[in-house]
Amino acid sequence: MNWDTNEEFPPLMLVMRGREKYRHIGSLRDVAEALIISWPSDDGEEYMGAIKACLEAIHGSVPAKEARTALIRAAEEAGIPVITVVH
Repeated sequence: MNWDTNEEFPPLMLVMRGREKYRHIGSLRDVAEALIISWPSDDGEEYMGAIKACLEAIHGSVPAKEARTALIRAAEEAGIPVITVVH
């Protein structure tokens, strides 16, 4: 699977703290980078679920939509607002 782009992955925006306030998420690569590089903490049940779902989606065991849904749950857990991007 090409994890840089995915037509079945509706983009969203995370409202983060710090230098990069708005983080566009439009691919599995974006999900992975947000979780590994930009996430405010590296614990939490939903966070760990999002990491697992992202890895499974990258390997093709689950659809990319599952990683997106897990990311949204992890964002809610961390208090990170999510904005759905409409194109």
